Amino acid sequence: MSNAPKISAGERVRYKPQIYMPQMSIFWWVKDRAYVFFIIRELTSLVVAAYVILMMIQINALSQGPEAWQALTDWFATPFSIGLHIVFLILLIFHTLTWFWVAPTAMVVRIGSKKVPGSILIAGNIAMWLIISLAIGWLIVSI
Repeated sequence: MSNAPKISAGERVRYKPQIYMPQMSIFWWVKDRAYVFFIIRELTSLVVAAYVILMMIQINALSQGPEAWQALTDWFATPFSIGLHIVFLILLIFHTLTWFWVAPTAMVVRIGSKKVPGSILIAGNIAMWLIISLAIGWLIVSI
């Protein structure tokens, strides 16, 4: 004998599935180093966005005239601003380097039928980054 309810031919049965939701800590990602780097890299994209906003503020100050530009450069000279820029620089370098390390996974380069090793892609990215940075630095210093 079955304990299941008897259903006549014309009756519909409503199926209500129960959703399996395992309990997870909000800090589940802290247990794995790879996840920690991933989360930090994703959070540093907010610093990239902040720098874009800062550049728009600089462009706006330039368009407002010399007084606005001087006020902004005076603010840049404050200890808070200098400290903020140092922290931003460290986070942006981390963001850049971690994206260079991920590049071989995101971009598979082939020469003929051979796949270019990831280490060569990473080294090429870092080399070009340094060359371009040095060229920009040289232009700034020589002007």
